[in-house]
Amino acid sequence: MDPFGLIVLAVIVLLVLVIAVKTVLVVPQATASVIERLGRFRNVAEPGLNFLAPFLDQVRARVDLREQVVSFPPQPVITQDNLTVSIDTVVYFQVTDARSAVYEISNYIIGVEQLTTTTLRNVVGGMSLEETLTSRDAINTQLRGVLDQETGRWGIRVARVELKAIDPPPSIKDSMEKQMRADREKRATILNAEGQRESSIKTAEGQKQAAILAAEGQKKAAILGAEADRQSSILRAQGDRASRYLQAQGQAKAVEKVFAAVKRGKPTPELLAYQYLQTLPQMAQGNANKVWVVPSDFDKALEGFARMLGAPGKDGVFRYEPPKEEIPTTAPEDEEESIKSWFDTSTTPEIAEAVRAAEEVARKEVPSPSSIGGTLLPTQRQGVQQDEPQPLPGPQPGSAELPESDSAERDQRA
Repeated sequence: MDPFGLIVLAVIVLLVLVIAVKTVLVVPQATASVIERLGRFRNVAEPGLNFLAPFLDQVRARVDLREQVVSFPPQPVITQDNLTVSIDTVVYFQVTDARSAVYEISNYIIGVEQLTTTTLRNVVGGMSLEETLTSRDAINTQLRGVLDQETGRWGIRVARVELKAIDPPPSIKDSMEKQMRADREKRATILNAEGQRESSIKTAEGQKQAAILAAEGQKKAAILGAEADRQSSILRAQGDRASRYLQAQGQAKAVEKVFAAVKRGKPTPELLAYQYLQTLPQMAQGNANKVWVVPSDFDKALEGFARMLGAPGKDGVFRYEPPKEEIPTTAPEDEEESIKSWFDTSTTPEIAEAVRAAEEVARKEVPSPSSIGGTLLPTQRQGVQQDEPQPLPGPQPGSAELPESDSAERDQRA
């Protein structure tokens, strides 16, 4: 083959390859290509394999259909109270119509940025600095609404707008820090005052409850003390009454015994006169007795007394005849029903229980520092044994001992 033919063949092959390249268009996923034919919009190529008219159709622009995040540089914004703040924004948007994004605006990213800046200045300009710092959600919502409405004709949907940073001037920052510090100190002072108040109230309530309990304890103690004094006074009075009754019974028995002994001795008037004269010095021992007169007819009175109560003996002298002695057959407490309780020596159950509890407490061993392993030394054990309560002298409750007068009568009967 001649060289000219080779050249022609090469040119044809190259032309075929160029035509094939110009005819086939592969569009990636989430991407759209705007196709123009002879400078006029033809269609939007969908993702996948597309065929073009070679040398007639061409790709005007490739548009990314994914959601895009654009962070714009800080913009100075003047608030309602004439303070300049620097606000940094972030916009989340997505191209929904590739044809409008290409033909309706030259650069939709710059358009979104400028629209965001102007809308932000309009929104923040109607707020004070404090409202701006505390109303981020409201600002984000207003910005998104305005941007989504204005960028809709560009084939763009604004999904979200966020204020990344709001930086007030340094002097305002210093003032805000001082104000926040003052507010925190104020709240701390209020909390401390509230704590002290609550503490004082709780302390006062505790003291009140303690005073009430102490008063109730003193009241109960006074009542129990008064009741104990009353019971002891009653028991002491009952004991004194029974003691006096027994003493009277003993004295009566003693007088009866003496009088019976005198009558058994059959005294003569001379003996009675002699006993009377021996008694006179004792009768005159009083401080008020200055003069004592012995009656002259004293012997006649004794003689008449002897004649009246006595009987003449073999020697003609009148002597007393002892009457027949009557031996009592009943105890004094059995003579009357009203005095039986005087001689009841049994203990009430309450007092017996209290005495038993007191004796148990008294018998408990008290551990000393010198005890080892809970055991006592021999000297300490001896001391504990010596300190055990001894039984009280006298008749115990339930014993059958009788008074002295009754024991004397029992001896006399024997």
